[in-house]
Amino acid sequence: MRHGRYPFILGFLVAPVTLYAIFVLSPYVQTIRLSFTQWRGFVPPKWNGTENYSRMFQNHRFWQALEHHAIMLVFLPLITIAFALVFAFMLNVGGKGQGGQTRGVWGSKFYRVVFFLPQVLAIPVIAVLFQTVYRPNESGLINGVLLKAGLDKPIGFLIEKNLALPSIIAVLVWQAVGFYVVLFSAGMANIPGEIYEAAELDGASKVRLFFSVTLPLLWDTLQTAWVYLGIMAFDGFAIVQVLAQDNGGPDGATTVLGLEIYNNMQQSRLGDASTYGVALCLLTLTFAALTLRVTRREAYEF
Repeated sequence: MRHGRYPFILGFLVAPVTLYAIFVLSPYVQTIRLSFTQWRGFVPPKWNGTENYSRMFQNHRFWQALEHHAIMLVFLPLITIAFALVFAFMLNVGGKGQGGQTRGVWGSKFYRVVFFLPQVLAIPVIAVLFQTVYRPNESGLINGVLLKAGLDKPIGFLIEKNLALPSIIAVLVWQAVGFYVVLFSAGMANIPGEIYEAAELDGASKVRLFFSVTLPLLWDTLQTAWVYLGIMAFDGFAIVQVLAQDNGGPDGATTVLGLEIYNNMQQSRLGDASTYGVALCLLTLTFAALTLRVTRREAYEF
């Protein structure tokens, strides 16, 4: 059996590895090759070396997109994880059961469903929904309430340059929090209740429990969440495409690399679109590798 183990394993791996190579690795390789060509899709690609990359680095829209990704990389994970951690903690450890046992707050099962609901909706649906929420007149949900409360003029959440990107980040946070509440709740469910009970017997408050027990024992889950949210921050195409004014506006205030890829494809500049795609891929992989390396720590055993 030992001699036949490796052929047996390879027999199971051949089909999935072949499919992965054809449908995942092959498009990446072709995109890298096309990034060194001038191609409009109608004639064979013409090799032009690093011209596409030089043009990309000289394009101010590229640097605008990088700046927006940097802002999203900071605020999207921080805000989402902060909200999700607090909600998950309250849903799992925030209350008291019979006999003094640690449990979630009353109605925690219902709250889990409510928090997770945005995950059921597609991103374009969420974007259309928030077009109504952010509408810059009395018919908008937020402006309608504020104007009735005495605000002088409506707020242009998506048409004012300094508000457009924060408004889009807020939508991404709203959409993502529910998933990470469930993720962190699953991680907290694996923490033995005896640890919380022992800490409470020693006089630990809920805040102390959160920072001294929950966070250290949830570190691996936090690391995974940060990587996922970083990848989400490098995406953002669908939400920007639907919500943003004037194709990443106003005045490029919400453009992202995914949108620049789309714009180049719309103009049949497929070589340039491939160049932006390679840049986006490299940035995402670099971020994920650095995050996993920097946040690596010895696992707690319990």
